[in-house]
Amino acid sequence: MTTTNTTSSSNNGRLLERYAWLLDSSIRLPFGRSIGLDGIIGLIPGIGDALGAILSSVVIFSAWRRGVPRAVLVRMAGNVAIESVIGSIPVIGDLFDFAFKANLRNVKLLQRFEHDTATVQRQNRWVLAGTVTAALTLLIALVTGVTLLGIALARLLTGG
Repeated sequence: MTTTNTTSSSNNGRLLERYAWLLDSSIRLPFGRSIGLDGIIGLIPGIGDALGAILSSVVIFSAWRRGVPRAVLVRMAGNVAIESVIGSIPVIGDLFDFAFKANLRNVKLLQRFEHDTATVQRQNRWVLAGTVTAALTLLIALVTGVTLLGIALARLLTGG
């Protein structure tokens, strides 16, 4: 029974690798680079990046089914979110989407977790802590900027 589970897990891993490759690198470009269906779908205005994120969630769902800890899943979701948010910016975002390859990153992260659980968990805690710190810093900067802008606007309108 262990052999069957190992074989099944190995087959699932190869299938997931192939899926990530299809989404991120399956189309060869003339100058030595490759793109995938995710990058092509991302070119569709309005819904392309959202559809790409939905397709990318298959990798995250598979990791969840394998029992990957929440910190790793959050990092994987962060990869997809980064690709989706930046990818939604016209032209620049599409170029970023072609280069970032969130699905291949997430499959590698899953493989690293399966081979060295302790190290990946420790690294993900640091990445998660850094991400939360960066998000809070950005939020504070945004609130500060809006407040200063409001004060300047109020002074301008009141002449004081």
